[in-house]
Amino acid sequence: KVDYDVCSNYGNWLYSAGIGNDPRDNRKFNMIKQGLDYDGNGDYIRLWVPELQGIKGADVHSPWALSSAALSQAGVTLGETYPEPVVTAPEWSRHISQRPGGSPHPRGRRGPARTPAQHKDRGIDFYFSRKKDV
Repeated sequence: KVDYDVCSNYGNWLYSAGIGNDPRDNRKFNMIKQGLDYDGNGDYIRLWVPELQGIKGADVHSPWALSSAALSQAGVTLGETYPEPVVTAPEWSRHISQRPGGSPHPRGRRGPARTPAQHKDRGIDFYFSRKKDV
């Protein structure tokens, strides 16, 4: 069964996109936190994203934050078998850990998210413009 309530769904999508009505300033939807709250072990992600099958536990919510050794062990190559993130929001960092050995924290990972080096100078307009030769 598919839940389809036009008003509720459109309102939630707008709210999640940050353009809905909210009394709090600068509210953003935190995908990492939501993933950890509702899919703490990452089973849903692994079901629908087979490229991340080898990543265990909550680490699957932020594969770009794993060490190269952990990614290699999981059979993931960022930029080849799984894309680099387009954006890493600063708000995500508190949900991403830098634990030794890559062991998952029960409530997610904590520590700074990294921005892909090749994209540091590009604004968000780059990804939505038609011209890609910049």
